[in-house]
Amino acid sequence: MERKNTFNEIANEYEKYRPPYPEQLFKDILEFAELKANNVILEIGCGTGQATTGFVNLGYSNITAIELGENLAELTRQKFRNKQGVKIINSQFETWNHENEKFNLAISGTAFHFVQPQEFGYRKVFDLLRDQGTIGFFWTVHVPTYIEPYNEIREIYRKYAPQLDDSQNPSLEQIIEDRSKLTLMDGLFKDLEVKQYTWDHRFTASEYISLLNTNSRHRLVPEDVRNKLFGGIREIIERYGGNLVKPQAVVLFLAKKRP
Repeated sequence: MERKNTFNEIANEYEKYRPPYPEQLFKDILEFAELKANNVILEIGCGTGQATTGFVNLGYSNITAIELGENLAELTRQKFRNKQGVKIINSQFETWNHENEKFNLAISGTAFHFVQPQEFGYRKVFDLLRDQGTIGFFWTVHVPTYIEPYNEIREIYRKYAPQLDDSQNPSLEQIIEDRSKLTLMDGLFKDLEVKQYTWDHRFTASEYISLLNTNSRHRLVPEDVRNKLFGGIREIIERYGGNLVKPQAVVLFLAKKRP
């Protein structure tokens, strides 16, 4: 199974345990895009509609959202069934027939990396945007922490799933550099701005395990190994008082379509 298909198995858990994006992120996108309430938004990979909700809550509900997972699309469709302007389409973005629709803003929350190849994805978004159109792509980024109990948790990963050892992850700076290059490649977009949002989120042991279980790389671990991994992590968190404070980070990439 590909990583992008794992979320559809756990649509309800994804909705329940993934922390929401900060409201300021949506305000920053709207300000950069100079978006009017009647302008049209394209959302790529809406999942359970967390980002969709952020815009609807601020009064922007003219949204066409594309979602590959059938269960995710249906969950989000039900969530916005009373918002006539929110249209949920169950489709792969790469093959979606957009029927010459044009949009003022394209957004994607922790999803656009699944569009492959990336060069095609950015080109399709460019073609879908109106003149002076804007992209606002953002990602939740895992920030490794080297204090207890995280060091002990890391040892559990090294025992059961060494491929998930977060000390091997690219740094936040490297992630920003790589994504900035992708955004500006081929000269399709200009005026790149990068913004970061950080905060701490407190999880119980059960909540944290449930959060990990929504992660695509964890979903690809064989179930018997995943159960041992999660059992070890749960035991450590319980030993440290039953709660875990996790640093959260979201990085936003804003850019304008070149004429």
